[in-house]
Amino acid sequence: MKTKTYAGISAEYSKLDQSKIVLIPVPYDGTSTWQKGADKGPEAFLEASENMELYDIETDSEVYKQGVFLAEAVTENASPEAMVDAVHKTTKSFIKKNKFVTVFGGEHSISIGTIRAFNEMFEDLTVLHIDAHADLRKSYEGSKCNHACAVYEASQSTNLIQVGIRSMDAIAKTVMNQEQTYFAHDMAEDDNWMDSAIDQMTDNVFITFDLDALDPSIMPSTGTPEPGGLLWYETLEFLKQVFEEKTVVGFDIVELCPNKNEKSSDFLAAKLYYKMLSYKFMNEDADDDFESNFNDTSSSNQKYAKFELEDDY
Repeated sequence: MKTKTYAGISAEYSKLDQSKIVLIPVPYDGTSTWQKGADKGPEAFLEASENMELYDIETDSEVYKQGVFLAEAVTENASPEAMVDAVHKTTKSFIKKNKFVTVFGGEHSISIGTIRAFNEMFEDLTVLHIDAHADLRKSYEGSKCNHACAVYEASQSTNLIQVGIRSMDAIAKTVMNQEQTYFAHDMAEDDNWMDSAIDQMTDNVFITFDLDALDPSIMPSTGTPEPGGLLWYETLEFLKQVFEEKTVVGFDIVELCPNKNEKSSDFLAAKLYYKMLSYKFMNEDADDDFESNFNDTSSSNQKYAKFELEDDY
């Protein structure tokens, strides 16, 4: 990556040993099936971050002072399976260092690796999947590590909550828990969907946020834009409530497909990432110690044994 530090912050706030937050870029676009370019997403996001005001008005905070370490990008692209394995190992290594780990993609297949790592390290995990697409295929185009399969594994081994869904294959109905799925057309008419979704979450929550969950009117630069998505302030209202009521243990943001003629999407992605950090740390002083509640035990590491036995990688 060209960028040396997140948002151009000084070394005082960007060294690993002094940072509470880790940001892992994953510039991968190996399985997308329509518009290519998500591999350019992390660099565009980081460039936009350098042009962002670092004082957050809503939370009256400067969350970068908690320390944000920009990790070396995960660039493995020999195969989707190899990429997932590399993301999994890198993510898990930073969780073990007692950091709040975040990942920026790349297309959504990277989340298979991040979710696997968090599920191995945190008890009773809820995966909050915010997306236009269900992403519940067991395999697609010959791989279980395709972007269309991004949360299939999570559906089998975590408490999966899906929000904003408005595009799916019929086969997803055989896997989907419809009581824990919030379809966009229902959300438009239900004032209580936020509370309902949060009520179904366990305490530990990992958020995987596909930017195509947002309406194309505010987020056109994504690989598969779908009409009828979330807007900015309702998204922030929901996220803030999740961070306030649950223990968000980490998150990833995926599917920024930058367009050189349309920079607002890059900036939105940068702002969204910073808002999520601001919500996580809004009640913490920069001098406070960060204590992750991960549990690195042999029992938790067996959660994915069945996938390792079934897969060919």
